[in-house]
Amino acid sequence: MCFDAMTRTSLPRYLWGILFLVLLTAAVWWLWGPKKTVPQFLTVTVKKADIENSVLATGSLEPLRQVNVGAQVSGQIKQLYVKLGDTVKKGQLLAEIDPVLQENALKKAQASIASVKAQLQANKALIVQYRQDFVRQQAMAKADAVSTADLQQAQAQLATTMADHDVLEAQLAQANIELDTAKANLGYTRITAPMSGVVIAVVTKEGQTVVSAQSAPTILILANLDTMTVKAQISEADVTKVEPGQKVYFTTLGNPDKRYYATLRSVEPAPTTVSDAASTGSANVSTASSSEAVYYYGLFDVPNPNHVLHLAMTAEVHIIQSEARDVLTIPISQLGRHLGTNRYQVMRLEHGHPVPVTITIGVRDNVNVQVLSGLKAGYKLVVGNNALKYTGDEHRRRRPFGL
Repeated sequence: MCFDAMTRTSLPRYLWGILFLVLLTAAVWWLWGPKKTVPQFLTVTVKKADIENSVLATGSLEPLRQVNVGAQVSGQIKQLYVKLGDTVKKGQLLAEIDPVLQENALKKAQASIASVKAQLQANKALIVQYRQDFVRQQAMAKADAVSTADLQQAQAQLATTMADHDVLEAQLAQANIELDTAKANLGYTRITAPMSGVVIAVVTKEGQTVVSAQSAPTILILANLDTMTVKAQISEADVTKVEPGQKVYFTTLGNPDKRYYATLRSVEPAPTTVSDAASTGSANVSTASSSEAVYYYGLFDVPNPNHVLHLAMTAEVHIIQSEARDVLTIPISQLGRHLGTNRYQVMRLEHGHPVPVTITIGVRDNVNVQVLSGLKAGYKLVVGNNALKYTGDEHRRRRPFGL
């Protein structure tokens, strides 16, 4: 009786205890129990950008026109009328050589002409005299009034005098040439600008003596800086890819964000070693040895109206082979299995899962590649081997995408 009463009153407490334990166990399992693993992937986004395929080269700038202004006569530099950096016009007086020697040479030539002319006048008088004597001797010979020897002597005198006249005429012509040379040499003492440009170097100082016996000494160097020529050194591995007419641009070390565009004018057929030797007049014009890198000059011109481009600047040159603007691009490392001409497989992340997608590519550079079909802007691509592991295709490829 007592036992039954105790059981009826205590049984609900056990039930509540068991229920509490069940709920506690469920809560612990829910909070700390094992959960389904959600894969995480490193991705890149398909986006629009500009892309170009170009040949890279290093070049240097030089004026399109540059002239070494020299002296054609010897003498002391009497005066320099320009200084380094001056802008000059064609025909402007640049320097003057002491003209004393040339003036004396001109006076000597003039005196020589006067002497020859005087001799010619005397010769002409003799010719008239000897011709008259010869005519008289002929008339007397017909009358048997003179001997044959006298007639022959008169004829010889006339012929000799006429020959002397021819010699004097030649001497007069030679004297006139010497006079023209003396006048020219006197003119060469005044050195004028052969073209408009800027004085980029003054080689000879005022008061210095120049000697032009063997070659014309350089007094100063003029350059037209309105147009600059870029000489780009193209490696032998790339020279077959470039040709005149291709689009090209370059940047300078001082302003790498500024691009100067132009058109490739020519590619020199000989290596740079030959071109440099020929431009300096070196007698040793030979090709590079097998141990040296071989380069060829590619030439193009660029306007320089404000003269911001200077002589000998270094240019980083890009010779464009192909380009595309505002197109879909992905990193070239994302290209997966090659499926044929310009077709590759990539892994697109779709609803949290990598899905293989076939794409067609276009222009590529060293970093990115153009996507012609298969993707849209904003799509995400899975990076690396995680996609292969997740899809079970790891056995097909053991290397990262694009390698």
